[in-house]
Amino acid sequence: MTQTIAPPTASQAPVTVVHPANPVHRTGLRGALSRTPGRLRVAGVVSVIAAAAVGVIGWTTGLAQSQALSDADADTRQLVGIQDVRNDLVVADATATNAFLVGGLEPPQQRARYDEAVASAANGLAQLAGSNAADAELLGEATAGLTTYTGLVEQARANNRQGFPVGAAYLDQASAVLRTDVLPQLDELVQTNSDRVDASFDSVGSVPWLLTLGILALAALVVVQVWLAKRTHRRLNAGLFWATVLALAASILGAVVLGSAAAKAGDARNGPYDATVSVSQAYSLANDAKSQESFTLIKRGSGAAYEEQFVLNTDEASELLARPTVDPALSPLLDDWVASHQEIRALDDAGKWDEAVALAISEEPGAPNDVFETFSTAASSSLEASAAQTHDALAGSGGSSVLIGWLMLVVGLLAAVLSWRGISKRVEEYR
Repeated sequence: MTQTIAPPTASQAPVTVVHPANPVHRTGLRGALSRTPGRLRVAGVVSVIAAAAVGVIGWTTGLAQSQALSDADADTRQLVGIQDVRNDLVVADATATNAFLVGGLEPPQQRARYDEAVASAANGLAQLAGSNAADAELLGEATAGLTTYTGLVEQARANNRQGFPVGAAYLDQASAVLRTDVLPQLDELVQTNSDRVDASFDSVGSVPWLLTLGILALAALVVVQVWLAKRTHRRLNAGLFWATVLALAASILGAVVLGSAAAKAGDARNGPYDATVSVSQAYSLANDAKSQESFTLIKRGSGAAYEEQFVLNTDEASELLARPTVDPALSPLLDDWVASHQEIRALDDAGKWDEAVALAISEEPGAPNDVFETFSTAASSSLEASAAQTHDALAGSGGSSVLIGWLMLVVGLLAAVLSWRGISKRVEEYR
């Protein structure tokens, strides 16, 4: 008997056997970060960068502050040098105009004083031109104007020795050249250098604020430390702990040293530097007024404009000397000279021109020239002292800024090494 096997019907579908798939393992960066060792390595990189950042920021801040202090010192010396040249020129002009009143051959001591002032100004211009290339063009113009000025003064002297009235015209022209072709250039340089000094002082004060970036880096180290403690159930990681301590100590020390340097620079700016600028300007104004005093007599009755300028200059000089940073002994000395000038004016206004001239050119003790010399000597001494104090304050602070900058760099790199070693020990536990 034969059996026939029927084919499967449509309702009977073939059975598909599904075998279990092999487990899928994550690979690459995402896989590494999903496991604890990978996360530890990332934490290590973050801690190394944060620790190194503390050092680099401290190093950069220290060098930047030192450079700002150096620039402030250099620009201050350039500014003082320019003002010294200006003072030499107005001293020379005041001496020349006063000597002109004598008539004929001027006194040898006044001739020597004039020659010394002109030589000092010429040497100063040459030195200043080599100190800062940015000032060279205007200094060159001032030098050319000085040559013209001295030539006109010599012509005035030659005519005055021979009794020619045209000598007064040459002297007037020489003084005009000084005030139009020389002093304006120097005044512009004074303002330019003053602006540079102010900018440098501002930089010194703002640089320590860069350390706030170091605080952020320290915060990153603390965050890593806390995360690691929670992850490993251990309170402290020795490497990270000492890295954080070193970075914190370096940041505190850096803030103290750099802040102290900024404070000293601020004290210098508001103290001896301010005194230097104020006294120098007052001294220049007083010497300019001294020239005006002589011209009021040289013009014989038509010198009202010179007297007005005398009053303006001496009033401004008095205001400068009244500043709290200036030696209080200078203001009374200027007042004494202004009072002696009034004696000259009283004689001239009373029609006693010869007596006024005699008093104006007198070298006797207590005469106007002697009183002015007393003020001049005191002002020069004050200038030298305050300029030296400014230099000492800026130069000393700059050295400490460099030192702390390098120290913070070394400490930051050491902290970075400690951070990596601390993390590496935890990574090794998973091998």
